[in-house]
Amino acid sequence: MTTALAIDLPMPQTDKSLAPRARAAARGITYRALHSGDLPFLASLYRSTREAELARTPWTEANKQAFIAMQFEAQHRHYQEHYPDALWLVIERDARPVGRLYLERWTREHRIIDIALIPEVQGQGLGSAVLQDLMEEAQEVGKALSIHVEKENPAMRLYHRLGFEKREDKGVYDLMEHPCQT
Repeated sequence: MTTALAIDLPMPQTDKSLAPRARAAARGITYRALHSGDLPFLASLYRSTREAELARTPWTEANKQAFIAMQFEAQHRHYQEHYPDALWLVIERDARPVGRLYLERWTREHRIIDIALIPEVQGQGLGSAVLQDLMEEAQEVGKALSIHVEKENPAMRLYHRLGFEKREDKGVYDLMEHPCQT
C-alpha cells in the first residue's frame, strides 16, 4: 500500500546545473534536475533514510507509510521554502536513479541541503566521490562547503574523514563545514 503524495516539485532549472566532475564521473555518476515523475523514487529514498528509526516503532506498515508521507512532504516543502534558488538534482548511475543532491550556492559558502543514496549503492565510494567533487568546486571559487548532519548519522564518519569540522551544534544536528583553504 502506498500513500499518495501531494507535493509541488520545483521545476527543473535551465540556467543552473552541476556536471559530474572527475571523481563522480569515473564512478558512472550523472546528475539531472528533478521532475514530477521522480516523486515515487524520492519518497522511497526518503524512507530508506528512516528505516532504522521505523524499525523501533510498534506501528503497522500503513502507519509507517502515512508517517513517512507526512514527513517527506513537510521536508520537501521546507526545503523549497527556505532554499528557493537551490539545485534539485537526482543522482544517477548508469541512467538509474540512485540518490538525490540538493545544493545551494550562496555568496559565502555552498550548502548541501541534502544528499542521500539508496542503500544498494552505499559503501561503494559514490558518496565520497560526490562530496570530494563538491569540495573541489567550492574550493575553486573560494568558498566553504557545509551541511547539517544528524549526530547519529553513520555518514558522520565520512564527513570527518573528508575534513569536515563541526561549525555549530544545532541540537539533533551538527552544522559541518569543509573550510576553504586559500
